[in-house]
Amino acid sequence: MRLTRRGLLGASATALGLSVVPFALRDAAAAAGPASNVHVFYYPWYGTYRHWDQGGHTPPTDIGANYYPVRGAYNSGDPAVLEQHMTWIAQAGAGVVVTSWWGQGSYEDTLVPGILDAAARHGLKVAWHLEPYPGRTAASTVADINYLIARYGPHAAFYRDAQHGNRGAYYVFESLRIADWSALAQVRATSIVLAQTTDTSKVANFGGMYTYDGIAAATAPGWADANAYCRANGLVWAPSVAPGYIDDRAVPGNTTPTLGRDNGAAYDRAWNNALTQGGLPTWVSITSFNEWHEGSSIEPASSTPPAGQGYLTYSGAYGLTGAAAETAYLTRTRYWVDRFVPTPPAGIGLRSRANGRFVSAATGTLVASATAWGTAERFEQVPLGGGAVALRAAANGMFVCAENAGAAALVANRAAAGAWESFQLLDNGDGSFSLRADVNGRYVCAENAGAAPLIANRTAVGQWEKFDLVTP
Repeated sequence: MRLTRRGLLGASATALGLSVVPFALRDAAAAAGPASNVHVFYYPWYGTYRHWDQGGHTPPTDIGANYYPVRGAYNSGDPAVLEQHMTWIAQAGAGVVVTSWWGQGSYEDTLVPGILDAAARHGLKVAWHLEPYPGRTAASTVADINYLIARYGPHAAFYRDAQHGNRGAYYVFESLRIADWSALAQVRATSIVLAQTTDTSKVANFGGMYTYDGIAAATAPGWADANAYCRANGLVWAPSVAPGYIDDRAVPGNTTPTLGRDNGAAYDRAWNNALTQGGLPTWVSITSFNEWHEGSSIEPASSTPPAGQGYLTYSGAYGLTGAAAETAYLTRTRYWVDRFVPTPPAGIGLRSRANGRFVSAATGTLVASATAWGTAERFEQVPLGGGAVALRAAANGMFVCAENAGAAALVANRAAAGAWESFQLLDNGDGSFSLRADVNGRYVCAENAGAAPLIANRTAVGQWEKFDLVTP
């Protein structure tokens, strides 16, 4: 048992006076379902009364935590508890449950089937928080990943990121305990393995970085540099946000700093840091759903905990008191999720200012040739992170590509979004927008006043590079 786990938004101006308008930050309706790029750390280590007695306490009314759960000192294996947890997580908008995992055959491993089944019933996916069990090595971590894939990979709730090669996600807690992670090369094709650090010199062989530390989230040290490094090297950046930190009851006499919740302001600061330090992250990870020992939970805490123990409550969070405050952090998580990944419209249209016609993908090649807006003229915006978007044509379900690294016409012919399918959506300040291809930094042009196919070949924005966005 571990004693401790510690180890707004604005567009940027370009030289041309254009402002990048990341799709994920544009005003839109609230997200309809859980967001696959918002992950929450989940702890299935509680039993009767496993873990609740940490710090020498005597459950069920006296537990090793400064807050007391609405459900009391529950058992993580109880199907009713799992069902309630997944209901709450889906309500909060997080789409991926990152379950704490302590090795093959561990208590937490035995609960995985129930977690997967409950997650699936609520449209959630499950990823993995690989913990520092005794004897963990880089080689054993590779074996663990292969075990998880073989044992649980066929389940519908097993998380795989379609934007990153359909690979699973594995967060390695306290990755700095091991110096040589070269063994991870063996699972690179199937797995995104994230190191817990912002030190870019410590991530060789990893597929990404995360932070976990809730106290650090208040000031975000090194986050902007880590974000930039991940973007430049094709890695996942998943900063961790937390509502607060206090472990006084779980670790009596400790000297770990405390991060007060400040009636919710601390959580807002963490989210704001995650979304602004160096631009949008790939994912946001939440510390935590239910790490009660460290007081970082967003799981509802009782407004009327057992008397005489000195428990804190969420009263005052976002102006709420009593029972209304118990779910305050679930509601606020949904608020931030909706600002990170709002629901895209059913489809947008691009009307060229060069000729007043709609861009069509009827033949696959994009041409501003249509006089009406129909299925062939609809495109779905898919956020890629870092302010980038991909366009998926409703005509054939394929992503729009700046073919030949931008040297050839735009064509909807890719099944997945990569560098050639990544664009920035730019607000020209006159009601029109422009697209800039990330692969070559050039603006998309309705060539020959719209008579020729679109191509990303312009270094400046003129009338041929301007489009009106049309939505339902």
